[in-house]
Amino acid sequence: MEKHHIVFKSQGGLDFPLNFKMLSSEEHRGNKGPHLCKKTDLSFKLELENTLFKILGNLFYTEDELIDELQLKPTQAHKICKKFTVYKEGYKREDVIRRLLGGKIY
Repeated sequence: MEKHHIVFKSQGGLDFPLNFKMLSSEEHRGNKGPHLCKKTDLSFKLELENTLFKILGNLFYTEDELIDELQLKPTQAHKICKKFTVYKEGYKREDVIRRLLGGKIY
C-alpha cells in the first residue's frame, strides 16, 4: 500500500491524517489513479471536503480546536491560520477548509 496525498503538496497539501488515502500501487499510479485521472483526483478531493465540513460543524474555530478536531500539529494549525482574519469567535471554518483543500472549495 502507498500513502497518497489527496491535496498534493504541490497544491499546498499538508501532512495530516485526513489528507492521506492508502492505495495500492495500481490505484495510486495506474491510469485510473489520482495522478493520471482527473475524475479520481476530484472524487478524492470532494470526499475530503465533505469530511472536513462534517468534522468542523461550527462556524468558527480556535487553533487549539483545529489541532484537536483535525489532528494537526501546532505548527500546521498556526501555518493555516496566520493569513486569516481572527474574529472574537476564532477563525472561519470555510477559510480553514479552503486552505486545507489547497485554496479551493470544490
